[in-house]
Amino acid sequence: MKATKKKKIFIIAGEVSGDVLGSKIMHEMPDVEFVGIGGQNMESLGLKSIFPMSDLSVMGITEVVAHAKTLTRRIKQTVDAITSEKPDLVLTIDSPGFAKAVISRVRKTGKLNNTKFFHLVAPQVWAWRPDRAKKYAKIFDKLYAFFDFEIPYFTKYGLETISVGHPISDGLDKYKPDDKSKEKIITLVPGSRMSEVKKLLPVFHKTVDMLVNAGYRDYKFVIPTVETTDAYVRNFVKNWKKKPVLIPAKDRYQLYANTYIAIVASGTVSAELAIMHIPTIVVYKMNALTVLLAHMLLTVKWASLVNILMNKTIFPELLGAKANPTAITDCLQQLTLPHVRKEMLQELKAADKKWKHGKQKPAAVVAKDILSSL
Repeated sequence: MKATKKKKIFIIAGEVSGDVLGSKIMHEMPDVEFVGIGGQNMESLGLKSIFPMSDLSVMGITEVVAHAKTLTRRIKQTVDAITSEKPDLVLTIDSPGFAKAVISRVRKTGKLNNTKFFHLVAPQVWAWRPDRAKKYAKIFDKLYAFFDFEIPYFTKYGLETISVGHPISDGLDKYKPDDKSKEKIITLVPGSRMSEVKKLLPVFHKTVDMLVNAGYRDYKFVIPTVETTDAYVRNFVKNWKKKPVLIPAKDRYQLYANTYIAIVASGTVSAELAIMHIPTIVVYKMNALTVLLAHMLLTVKWASLVNILMNKTIFPELLGAKANPTAITDCLQQLTLPHVRKEMLQELKAADKKWKHGKQKPAAVVAKDILSSL
C-alpha cells in the first residue's frame, strides 16, 4: 500500500516570540513536513532554518534602513525557497514587513496557484495605519488574530479572520514564587533584538549604579538572555560594579515569578509580566526619527498591551528620551511603596479576563484550523 505523502508547510518566524509560538504549532502537527525560517525552539523540532532567524530581528524605521541590504537579500532567498519547495501552505508568524514583502513577491511569480497563505498575529491596525488591513486582505488567504475586537478590521475587506486568544497566557499560571527566597530580585530585560539591547544595556548599567548608590545594594539584579544576544550581553556586563546574574531564556518564567520589580523593553515580555502580576516598568530607547514618526502615526496612547487593553496606565512607560536612569529609578522607588504596588496588582488582576479565549490553547486552535485547510 502506497504511503500518503506528507503535507508540507513553509513556516516563517522572524523573532524569538514567533519562534516560540511556531514551535508550539509544529508540536501540534507531527505528521506535517516543515521547512522555513526559525530559531532554536523550532529547530529543536526538526526545522532546518534556511538562514539565521537573527537576520530578521530588526525593529525601528532607521534600524530597518541600516539593515536594508541584508533584508533585501533574505527576502529574495525566502521567495526562491518557497517557490522551489512548492509547499501546500505558507504560514508567516508576526514580522509583518518581512511577511508581506515575501508573500506579495511569491504571488507575483504566479508559480504557486495551489498554495495557501496564512498569517498569524494580526497587525495592530487599531493602533496605527488602519489601511494595512486592506493590504493584508489582498496578500493573505486567512489571518489569525489574538483578540475578538481585531476581527472586524479585516473581515470588512473580505479577509477570513479567526480569533485564537493570546498564546502568552499558556502555562504561565504554573510558575509560582519561591516562598523560601528572601532576595528581592530586580529583573532587567533589554529586549531580544540586538538593536534593542545595544540601546538599553547602557541605560540599565547606569540605572543599576544609581540604584545601588541610592541604597538598593542588597537587591539582586538578573538578566535573562536569548541566543541571539547572549555573547554581547555577557561581554557588556562583565565589568559592572554590581554585576547582574545572567540566566538562559528558558528559565525566565520562574525568574519572573520571583521578581520584585521588572524593568523591561517594550514588547511581549511586558504582556507576560502583566499576566503573571509582576510590577513592571516598560522602557524603550528609540532613534529620534522613530520617536517623531511614532507620535505622528500612532492612534493609541500606550506601547504596553495591558495598558492598551485596559485603556489606562497600569505599567508606567518610559519611551525615547524618557528612558533614562533617573526616571527609571524614580519609577522603581514608587513601586517599592506598598500602596502603589497594591493598586498595580489589583489592576493586573482586573486585566486577566482580556488574555484568554476559551479552553483551547491558541497554538492548538491554529494547528487544527490549518490541518482542516490542507
